[in-house]
Amino acid sequence: MPSPARTRRIVTRRSSIHGNGVFAASTIARGEEIIEYKGKLLTHDEADALYGDGGETGHTFLFTLNEQYLIDANQHGNSARWINHSCAPNCRALVEESASGDPRKDRVVIEAIRRIKPGEELTYDYGIVLEVPHTARLKKLWACRCGSPKCTGTLLKPRR
Repeated sequence: MPSPARTRRIVTRRSSIHGNGVFAASTIARGEEIIEYKGKLLTHDEADALYGDGGETGHTFLFTLNEQYLIDANQHGNSARWINHSCAPNCRALVEESASGDPRKDRVVIEAIRRIKPGEELTYDYGIVLEVPHTARLKKLWACRCGSPKCTGTLLKPRR
């Protein structure tokens, strides 16, 4: 019998929500850290130069880390990039600040906000905020497909 440390906790496969998804392979306890969101560290200006800044694709693997940096999971990303959005999520993404105070060493971890059963898809609320007007076209581009009774219809959140 494999040791608990060697038991595979998550698997990536096709999702009914969107594209690929990440699923629990074993029970995940509430409060458990599941995976770190990995990728190449970029400044916001570098990301804008690579991808633009208007949110015109409706798809992104960029995760804001802090005011200076973000993580680009398009480059050197791991399976955390396949965790889909839901308006009724079972996980949350937490930004952990580096103990040294170096913003380049901050990290993002995905944590269970309730018990997750084997076979259940992992989801969190992306909380995407774009600094452009949320037109009908943009809302359609960023449409939510979570299927939850609580679904807002879009991944976009109001500007702060």
